[in-house]
Amino acid sequence: MRHALSVDVEDWFQVGAFEKVIDKANWDSLETRVERNTDAVLALFGESGVKATFFTLGWVAARYPALIRRIVDNGHEIASHGWDHDRVFTMDAATFRADLARTRKTLEDAGGTAVTGYRAPSFSIDKRTPWAHVELAEAGYTYSSSVAPLKHDHYGWPEAPRYAFHPLPDSDLVEVPVTIAELAGRKMATGGGFFRLFPGALTDFAVRQVAGEGQPAIFYFHPWEIDPDQPRVINAPVKSRLRHYSRLGAMAGKLRTLIGRHDWGRMDAVVAEARRGLA
Repeated sequence: MRHALSVDVEDWFQVGAFEKVIDKANWDSLETRVERNTDAVLALFGESGVKATFFTLGWVAARYPALIRRIVDNGHEIASHGWDHDRVFTMDAATFRADLARTRKTLEDAGGTAVTGYRAPSFSIDKRTPWAHVELAEAGYTYSSSVAPLKHDHYGWPEAPRYAFHPLPDSDLVEVPVTIAELAGRKMATGGGFFRLFPGALTDFAVRQVAGEGQPAIFYFHPWEIDPDQPRVINAPVKSRLRHYSRLGAMAGKLRTLIGRHDWGRMDAVVAEARRGLA
């Protein structure tokens, strides 16, 4: 079974863990490493011959349009991650609509290809945003991967389905939640920092578990996670620093191992197969 490999393209200072200590007004004055790190991810994927989906911030695309073109030219999918990592539940419907439009235009202008997929920053579509899927459908998106079907201190929608579903009764829009593992009655996240911090066997278990139920895994990580030399935010909370900086040096090797153990592809292809299963 083919599983979905995805990258949330954002820089080291644009993460939710630092949103209370790094002002967005200062972003342009900070050292940017997103281009070099994303190029490193492209090289890693090139070694393995895999294709993936890059959910990219509009802020990044506006500053590095050539990077977006390189992603597309290497056969990967470009999708939207919103403009500047505002969580969806901090917006109203009109603000979200504008964010979607601005980001999509910037990505499409840079990449020269249609953008049909969306991932909310920090998986921030949940029961607080009943209008979000409506806005995505009306904007013409075909799929979203914006839901984490578990409880987390920063996000989560534990009541959501575990696998792909139609969030609207009158739309073909598909929501494809990120993969979680169910172990001893507990729901556990497996991508991003969870993959980096916990044994890789947990993610392997989750991939095999969902495949055993006839479903594809949806895996994600960030380019900054393979960059152990990134700047340190010393005034961030200890918990945030531990989450963000731990085991950065091990991440690239773990990714190579995971990629080699399973069959991976772009989100749009995996969603097309899931759509057939929902018909």
